[in-house]
Amino acid sequence: MKQYDKNSLIGLLLMGFILIIFNTYFFPQAEITGTEKKDVTEIVTTINETQVKQSQTELVANAIVDSLFTQHFANQYGVFANTAIGTEEEFILENEKIKIIFSTKGGRISSVILKEFQTSDGLPLQLFDPDSSRFNLKFTVGEPIETENLFFSSKQNGNSLNMKLIADKDHYLEYIYTLSDDYIIDFDINLVGMESLIPQGVNFMEMQWQMKTPQTEKSKSNQDMYTGIQYQYSADKEVDYLSFTSTDEDKITARLNWVAFKQQFFSSIFIAKDGFEKPTHLESEKNENSKYIKDLSAQFELPYEHKNNEQLNFQFYFGPNHYKTLESYNASFEELIPLGWGIFGWVNKYIIINLFDFLSKYMSNYGMIIFLLTIIIKLALSPFTYKAYLSQAKMKVLKPEIDKVTEKHKKKDPMKAQQETMALYRKAGVNPMGGCLPMLFQFPILIAMFRFFPASIELRQKSFLWADDLSSYDSIMTLPWDIPFYGDHVSLFTLLMTISTVMYTKMNSQSMGGQMEQMKWIMYLMPIMFLGFFNNYAAALSYYYFLANIFTFSQQYFMKRFIDDKAILEQLEANKKKPPRPKSKFQKKLEEMQKKQEHQMKKRNK
Repeated sequence: MKQYDKNSLIGLLLMGFILIIFNTYFFPQAEITGTEKKDVTEIVTTINETQVKQSQTELVANAIVDSLFTQHFANQYGVFANTAIGTEEEFILENEKIKIIFSTKGGRISSVILKEFQTSDGLPLQLFDPDSSRFNLKFTVGEPIETENLFFSSKQNGNSLNMKLIADKDHYLEYIYTLSDDYIIDFDINLVGMESLIPQGVNFMEMQWQMKTPQTEKSKSNQDMYTGIQYQYSADKEVDYLSFTSTDEDKITARLNWVAFKQQFFSSIFIAKDGFEKPTHLESEKNENSKYIKDLSAQFELPYEHKNNEQLNFQFYFGPNHYKTLESYNASFEELIPLGWGIFGWVNKYIIINLFDFLSKYMSNYGMIIFLLTIIIKLALSPFTYKAYLSQAKMKVLKPEIDKVTEKHKKKDPMKAQQETMALYRKAGVNPMGGCLPMLFQFPILIAMFRFFPASIELRQKSFLWADDLSSYDSIMTLPWDIPFYGDHVSLFTLLMTISTVMYTKMNSQSMGGQMEQMKWIMYLMPIMFLGFFNNYAAALSYYYFLANIFTFSQQYFMKRFIDDKAILEQLEANKKKPPRPKSKFQKKLEEMQKKQEHQMKKRNK
């Protein structure tokens, strides 16, 4: 065993002794006398009695408050007073595509999440949340009832949710939500025993639906452009809309099939299986300085026929603005996608969308899909391109003669110069509109693509080269300030499109002569003006226009190798020697207009 030294042992003993002395003399233990014990007991008893009195007072006060609240709710909600107090709970219905959250307060859909999509910030895509939406049914039972303030009892069974607003076991309002395997959810309203509660003179209830649309896309301005309210008339199935560019409201007096709160790539559609009773009040309000895009609201009149058990049947669509998906419901939902009117819409619906979907089956790179789409379109239009180029080549060959005619008469008689120029065209067998008419066949394609790319959800958040989202603008540089009509960034695709358009204009303007020469500056100005507009538009569109210009250059290069200007000139000279062709109706009409103008000018000069 280890031996302790003397110094250590002495030290330990001294420390123990000091502690004993310090505790005895500096912290003496006080004795409580009998009198002190009595005083302490009395104090404790007094405290307990006071606490009991306070508790009794609080119980009485609480009882009075509860009674006042009960009376208040009874006065305000009548037979539904018992539903005014409750605990808000959440229930969830979901499938592979959509997650819907319900609240027992108001029995409403409080939030919708689309599982297959994300916001531009990489967050779950939420169409709306509890704070940005409202769903309320208003009716009267002597007292006005608004369901958004009351608590429903709820029971879930699989993908079906039953929510009841109970007056008693024989009188209640019931919401039944049933989720399908896609983006549709059935919504049925049952009114059980309500005929004895709702006054006989009341023949309708009011449904209020409101939503603040959140920013989910990269460009707030682009999303704002495509966010608004659209609706379908029951009679003729026509789809109409409120203004997308400004605050707007309207009171629709006709029956409607559905009303849609539409965003750029997603929609929330409220569908009435038997149509909405008229009138329906719709309102769209812009949110300039807010995190939300627009405030959308709709008020519907729902019929009530005072039956013992009355049912109203509705549906909701919460999902993407994908053309084929919307079309599959056979309810004209696809009209929500702005593909253009008339021939432009037909080109998109029957040609571009089908071609785009076909290419998408075989590749996932949407930049390459647009590349192939451009080649196919340009090849299909190549006969018109060839005719236009041939006409331009003829005009180019005739340009020296036209310039001589213009120079001869430009100061003395401009009208005479026009007449001689038209005579030269007719004699040589050249149609001055020959280069323009083939372009008219290409014009619908250009406009159709202008509407197609910004509205295509397939391009949403798809990257290509330096563009991180083909459905929005691309940016290679952020500017330190916001330039009016241009923006705060530089789009490279837009710059390439503008440069190629200017080059194309320069090539085509070489054949112009006479007065057309004076119009060249307008043709150069237009691409510069479009620079600001396309800088904030979909990158896919600028990319397509750039590719179209490049392929046009290539086509003209090869056409130039096969079209000999010398041979064209010889053909035109041969045409001049032939008997003059009879004048067309257009030529006759044009000459008549020229003669009238000449006659009027002579009158003025007298």
